[in-house]
Amino acid sequence: MMSKTLAALSLKLFLAVALLVAGCTQLPTEKQSVSDMRPQISFKAQSDSVHAARVLVDGLDLGSVGDFIDGIAAVRVLPGMHKVIVTTGATILLDEKVYLGDGVSRSFIVK
Repeated sequence: MMSKTLAALSLKLFLAVALLVAGCTQLPTEKQSVSDMRPQISFKAQSDSVHAARVLVDGLDLGSVGDFIDGIAAVRVLPGMHKVIVTTGATILLDEKVYLGDGVSRSFIVK
């Protein structure tokens, strides 16, 4: 009777240790991520008054220059030829055609 109790206790102890060892191992995992390689456009503003100027890329109003300051945020566009215009009221501060390829970051100076 004592050996049956001892055998049952040994079996329970073995199972508990086996569960602890199995619970401490981590299965190998594979992490994949996708890089956004679209070209990006940002602006360097020469004065604070330029921050309110409007940004138009290919005729679409995308926001103000202050939304896309170099080093902080950028406009992501598709690769290819783009027309970038920056206006404040009726004044055109920047009007350029630019070709942007994959992974290119282009910063425009707006005075």
